[in-house]
Amino acid sequence: MTRFIYDQFSKDYLEELLKPYGEVQAPKRVAGEVREIDVFFAPSSQQNSNLETLGLLGRFAATPAIFEPFRNAASKDEICDCLLKLLEVRGELQREANRNKTSIAESAIPKLWILTPTASTTLLSGFGATQRVDWVSGVHFLAEYLRTAIVAIHQLPRTPETLWLRVLGRGTVQNQAIDEFVALQAFHPFRKAALELLYNLQKNLLVAQNPEEDDRELVMRLAPLYQQDREQAIQEGEQRLIIRQLNRRFGEIDSSLIERVRELSIEQLEALGEALLDFSALTDLEVWLTRQEG
Repeated sequence: MTRFIYDQFSKDYLEELLKPYGEVQAPKRVAGEVREIDVFFAPSSQQNSNLETLGLLGRFAATPAIFEPFRNAASKDEICDCLLKLLEVRGELQREANRNKTSIAESAIPKLWILTPTASTTLLSGFGATQRVDWVSGVHFLAEYLRTAIVAIHQLPRTPETLWLRVLGRGTVQNQAIDEFVALQAFHPFRKAALELLYNLQKNLLVAQNPEEDDRELVMRLAPLYQQDREQAIQEGEQRLIIRQLNRRFGEIDSSLIERVRELSIEQLEALGEALLDFSALTDLEVWLTRQEG
C-alpha cells in the first residue's frame, strides 16, 4: 500500500521540480506491451541556466530524460523493465525517423535515470555499472549505448547539489535531507511546493494500513514541521491584514514601523488588531509597539 503512495509522491515531486524547465509527462505510456514510464522529461528548446537550482537533478534534466524512482531497492527484474521502457522509446523515435526519412540525433534519445535508495555491489556488477570521475559518487553508469545510470541515493554525498534527490531516499538519509530542505530560505523557488507535497504524503501515510517503521518515523518527522508551517502561514496572514489596515487608515507606513509589526507574535498581532480601532494617530501605534517590546 505505502509503495503506491510513495510512487505517486515521487512522480508529483519530480514533476513539480522539473515543469518550469520543459515538458513533463508523469506517467507516459509507451508502445508494445502496455508499460508506463514514471516521469518523462523533455527540456525546453531554450536551455535554462536556472536548472542549476536543482543541482544534480538539474544536471540529469539537461537532456531528455526518463526518471524511474523506487521506494525500495530496485531489483534486477525491475531494472530490466526500466531498460525495456527506454528501448521502447528509442524504437518509437526510430520509427518516426524512418517515416520522415531522417536519422535520430543522439541527443534526442532520452537518458534513463533509475533512482533507488540503495544498490548492492552484486547488482551493480551484474549490469556492468561503473562510476565516472566527472560525476559524484552514487551515480553508476551502464555501457555508453544504453544511456542509463543507476542512482544509489544513499551513496550520494551530503551536499546541497544532491539535496533534491536525497529527499527521495529512506530513513536517516531522507530525514537529513528534509532537515536541510526546511533550512532553505523561505523564498526558495521550490521550497513551498515541495513542502506541500511532503505534507500530502504525510496525510496519505497516516491512513495507510500496516505502515513500515520508516513510514511511521517520517510521519512523526513531518508532524511538527507541518504545524510550524501552518502557524507561520497564519502569522504572515495576520501581518498582511494589520499592515493593510494601518495603510488604509494612516496612509503609507514607514518601513521601520512595518518591520516592528512583522516581529510580533500571533497573539500580539491579534491584540494589535483590536487596539488599532482606538488609534487616532501613528504615534499611538509607536507607543503600543514600544510597550510590547519592553
